[in-house]
Amino acid sequence: MTLPHVVVVGGGFAGLATIRALARAPVRITLIDRRNHHLFQPLLYQVATAGLSAPDIAAPLRHILRRQRNVQVWLGEVEQVLPEARRLRLADGRHLDYDALLIATGATHAYFGNDHWAEHAPGLKTLGNALNIRRRLLMAFERAEMETDPEARQAWLEFAIVGGGPTGVELAGTLAEIARHTLKNEFRHIDPRLARVRLIEAGPRVLPSFPEDLTDKARRQLEKLGVDVVTGTPVAHIDARGYQLGDVFMPARTVLWAAGVAASPLGASLGVPLDRAGRVQVEPDLSVPGHPDLFVAGDLASLQQDGRPVPGVAPAAKQMGAHVAEAIQRRLRGETAVHAFRYRDQGNMATIGRMAAIVHIGRFKVSGVVAWWIWLAAHVYFLIGFRNRVVVLVNWAMAYWSYRRAARIIFGSPKDDAATPAVKTSDDA
Repeated sequence: MTLPHVVVVGGGFAGLATIRALARAPVRITLIDRRNHHLFQPLLYQVATAGLSAPDIAAPLRHILRRQRNVQVWLGEVEQVLPEARRLRLADGRHLDYDALLIATGATHAYFGNDHWAEHAPGLKTLGNALNIRRRLLMAFERAEMETDPEARQAWLEFAIVGGGPTGVELAGTLAEIARHTLKNEFRHIDPRLARVRLIEAGPRVLPSFPEDLTDKARRQLEKLGVDVVTGTPVAHIDARGYQLGDVFMPARTVLWAAGVAASPLGASLGVPLDRAGRVQVEPDLSVPGHPDLFVAGDLASLQQDGRPVPGVAPAAKQMGAHVAEAIQRRLRGETAVHAFRYRDQGNMATIGRMAAIVHIGRFKVSGVVAWWIWLAAHVYFLIGFRNRVVVLVNWAMAYWSYRRAARIIFGSPKDDAATPAVKTSDDA
């Protein structure tokens, strides 16, 4: 007897949660991912800012699933889903049939119709992005050290992060600490403390998903670190020389993008309604309209709950994955009734810098040192693998006491400076 075939596209939080929940189910599972590793995205900014190395926050999918005998892993990319035929077409020309399918391919960067900005303002979604950003940040200080023209030197010491969400805030706060503490006394012709870090948010406040009193505290904590926070003004243009802020052009050789996301393009191949960000408008049980055997979860799913969208965060993706696993088992047993997905809000947290963070869990709101410890404990707990947790704790302990950042290695040739397009890595698409 052939077991039902469950295919999972995407080895992120939602995909892994589904697979693990099906560990004892009478099914055979194929996981397809374009990369061979699971990435703990909440700590990706730490790789970009040289606090952690890539293996600290990533683990090979085959290693994670090595003891689950009903799973096989394919390294590949799905180009098209054919729901009527229950078939996938891969980029290498292969086809794969399924009895139940989960698509959890996440999101990518959105430049609001200005995709040419990507060359000059990279975003942060993959390890390849993180290594490219790390190179740009460190090379900016190196170029400033060798520059003799004062205006050109200051342009290398101008850093702008576009987008005041958690990623933008974390990048801005950490970069300010690097300039003021980590690089202290290491250069002979520049003072890294003169670097200016600017965080730009088009909306009225940073971290808009948090209560206003907490975002006010976050802004004060950023400004205490030396970050120039600009709100209510969108960036109008970005090029190799800098960016346009209102009517003023700001010279800056390093601009980072943390402002918008767009859903994986795979959702568009389903032929079903999408929202403005390209996410699939799923049924309450996370199935695709008209296809009860096809599910979408994680950042690719668009779902309203109590009049508000389910947020694109790791806890929501994990809960979606567990729900999809239950729904698949019910469908395969011939049950037509599957209860609606219900997101259980586990709170929201963001770190601003050393010993500075904000946490919002229900009615509980806290900022500062206590929030930072809560944030630290939560992120270490959810890391996959004992080795990862130990390495991260050791590195953070060293950084706390010494301000040192352990991964300050610049890859590539010196001629590939921070003004050039993104350096290609094996992790890039």
